[in-house]
Amino acid sequence: MIKKYFTKAFNKLSLIIISGFTLTQQVFAAGESDFSSAYYETVAIVLLIFVFIALLSIIYFEGREKPLAKRESIIAKFRQFITRSAPIEKEHEIMFEHEIDGIRELDNKVPPWFSWLFYITIIFAVYYMLDYHVLETGKLMHEEYSEEMNLASLEMERLKKSGALLNEDNVIELTEAAALESGKTIYNNNCIACHSADGGGLVGPNLTDNYWIHGGGIKNIFKVVKYGVPEKGMISWQTQLNSNQIQEVSSFIISLHGKTPAAPKAPEGEKWEEQADKEL
Repeated sequence: MIKKYFTKAFNKLSLIIISGFTLTQQVFAAGESDFSSAYYETVAIVLLIFVFIALLSIIYFEGREKPLAKRESIIAKFRQFITRSAPIEKEHEIMFEHEIDGIRELDNKVPPWFSWLFYITIIFAVYYMLDYHVLETGKLMHEEYSEEMNLASLEMERLKKSGALLNEDNVIELTEAAALESGKTIYNNNCIACHSADGGGLVGPNLTDNYWIHGGGIKNIFKVVKYGVPEKGMISWQTQLNSNQIQEVSSFIISLHGKTPAAPKAPEGEKWEEQADKEL
C-alpha cells in the first residue's frame, strides 16, 4: 500500500522537478538572468529540500488509514445542548401513536433556549417594576422627555447668545444704548480707515446719506459686513467678528444715517427707501 502511494507521489514530484528545470533552461537561453551561479545553486538546494519534505508529507498523509467513524463536531454538540432534540436515530422512542396523513408527531422537550428567554423576561419585569415604580430610581418616559426639553432650551439660549443662529435672514436692528455703544467700539477699531470716524466715507462710501451700493437696512448691511465686497477691497469680517458683533456694528452704522459728517463723500449707489427694507 505504501509503495503504491510512494510511486504516485514520486511521479508527481518528478513532473514538477522536470518542469522547473525546463523553465530554468529557457530563462538562461533567453539571456534574461542577472543572477550569479551561486544564487542558482542555493535556489536548487532549497528546492531539493522542499521537494524532499513534500515527498515525505505526501507519503505520510496519503498512506494513513482514514477513520471509519466521523467525530461529532463542536457545533453539533452545541446545537444538541441548546435544543435538547432527540437524534434522528432515536426519534422512534419519542414518537406519538397517532398519525394523520402519514405524519407522526414527536414528543420533543421545550428547547432550553426558549425556557431561558422566558426566565429572563420574568427577571427583567421584576427589575423594571422595582426600578421605575417602587424605588423610582429610574426615570419614566415623560420625565426623560421633560429633562431633554430643558436641556434643549438651555442649549438654544446658549446658541442665541453666541450668535450661532443669527444670520442675514433673521437679523434685526438693535436700538439699545449698550448695543450701539458696543457697535461704535467695533466700528472705531475696524471701519474708520475706509469710512471715517463720522461715517462720511473715505475709500469706502458715505454711510450717512440715503444712497447705498448694496442696499440699506439691517439685513443688507449685515450681509455686506459679514461676507465683504472683495471686488471693492472690503474684506469679509465673519472670521474676525461673531454674528452678534456684526449685528451691533450694523445697527450702529444705521444710527449714523442723517448725521452731517465733516467731509461727506459724494453719494454712491441707489437711493434706499425704508419701505423696500420692510419688504425683504
